[in-house]
Amino acid sequence: MTTAVDLPRLGQGYYWQDVPVGTKFRTFRRTLTETDLVNFISVTGMLEAIFVDAEHGGAMGGRPVPAALTYSIIEGFILQTMIQGTGMALLEVATKVLAPVRVGDSIWATVEVTASRPTSKSGRAVITSDVQVFNQRNESVMTYVVTRLLAGRPGG
Repeated sequence: MTTAVDLPRLGQGYYWQDVPVGTKFRTFRRTLTETDLVNFISVTGMLEAIFVDAEHGGAMGGRPVPAALTYSIIEGFILQTMIQGTGMALLEVATKVLAPVRVGDSIWATVEVTASRPTSKSGRAVITSDVQVFNQRNESVMTYVVTRLLAGRPGG
């Protein structure tokens, strides 16, 4: 008899054994809204004039959003899919911002696993990925390298 505990879990992330070096993914796309900007800067305290004054007229033009918001949205995509239930720790991030992202832009990313090293403690590995973030015009707006601790398959 199958119990609910035995059923596959929808949205379960990948175990480190399932994402060998060279594995590539593409995230969904999401349009950033004024509400996203206001909520993010309010909760983080990033209340700079460039983000709170719609008439600021800074060098970037338009309604720029913090790079941290762009990064957070993409990490949310990755958390909800690739590492949900299997991600154990975020170890390191190196980010490079290439172009501004503005309210109304739609962002998405590619993720490529570039390194995988099982740890001495069984059942986990250190995984490094290159993430490239794009806007709706397929222009690269951000890149980052992220290193995480990922769980292995139970009993594996």
